[in-house]
Amino acid sequence: MARDERGSKAARLNWLEPVARSRPSGTQALNPFGPAVGTSANPFAPAARDGPPLNPFRSEKDAEADNPFIPRPSARPTVAADAPRKLSLLGRGLTIFGSYAKVLLVDDEPVAYAQFGPLSAYPRALRLRELYPQLPKAPLPAVITCIATTGVARGRGHAHSLVGAVCEDLAARGFAAVEAYPQTGVAPDATSAATPAFWVSAGFSLIVDDEHFPVVRMELS
Repeated sequence: MARDERGSKAARLNWLEPVARSRPSGTQALNPFGPAVGTSANPFAPAARDGPPLNPFRSEKDAEADNPFIPRPSARPTVAADAPRKLSLLGRGLTIFGSYAKVLLVDDEPVAYAQFGPLSAYPRALRLRELYPQLPKAPLPAVITCIATTGVARGRGHAHSLVGAVCEDLAARGFAAVEAYPQTGVAPDATSAATPAFWVSAGFSLIVDDEHFPVVRMELS
């Protein structure tokens, strides 16, 4: 192309054509000053290793140690898959609350039984409590929903002893109070919630004196 034709319209069209450039080989990085392809670009990065993360402050002579600040899960009792339905229901909250029941043994024979737990575990207790807005809203109490004694063991104070053990257990778990919802006008054998008179004799206070749905309560120290 003549010198005077370099700025012509036909010559300027060639400016828009791409210029073929040689590509680097597969083993060479695009950055000629960088490391070869396949190596780490960070010279301070530790080499890949199996096992726990590297502790830069640990001497090579020190053995790997467990982290003492990681809480260890405590073993909780479980219920067999073929357990009776009542036991299976009680076992649903074992990993959250712990045991929901106690059995008093005398000479390895069961003489009394109690069922208890957080208020949220018993919908009927929640509904009954909603009938009385005067009850303390916080802290919510634990509840004892069942207390029973075998026929041959009645009149010997076993139920009172078991209620005392349950209250000590609930206090140790952090509850500030415990309530029960007894029934009135029924025979002792016809209810598992006992009568108001029983709970008062066990140290509870009658805080709702209703002829159908009374409420007893004990503050836990």
